[in-house]
Amino acid sequence: MGGGESRGSQLLPVLSQLVRFLRELEGPDNPSSVALSVLRLLDDDGPGRVTDLARLTRASQPGMTQLIGRLEKSGLVRRVPDPTDGRGVLVEVTQEGRELRARTYAHYAATLDQLFDRLSPEDGDAILRAVPALVRLAEAGQVGSGGEVGSQPEQLKTSP
Repeated sequence: MGGGESRGSQLLPVLSQLVRFLRELEGPDNPSSVALSVLRLLDDDGPGRVTDLARLTRASQPGMTQLIGRLEKSGLVRRVPDPTDGRGVLVEVTQEGRELRARTYAHYAATLDQLFDRLSPEDGDAILRAVPALVRLAEAGQVGSGGEVGSQPEQLKTSP
């Protein structure tokens, strides 16, 4: 990659290609990328409102409502009363949803391991050495910094 390119413009195509590759792994047991994002959000952040899930995954509210309905029918999520708003409803992940997420991530990891096997040991080691820095880069994008980095990811809200 050219020395005149910014770091972001060098990294973006590689990350995009890897994300596209992982999305293409979807199969009968693997949820869509949006469904997997919803399961991850609910598992990591706890129950949330459909409106917040739609916003955080950049989906339309009607589309998210339909997705939640399909996930609920499959037993992956359930709707529960909002403890802070008697009229509100939250969505939470079920144990079956957690297990599907774990199986999907295990499938992704096994597939990436196969790709590592195609690399030289030096390339594999170089990628693994970069992981802590990539984690810090990802975390830097999640820290609220006055809007300087762009729209910041937010956690699910369970109260109005």
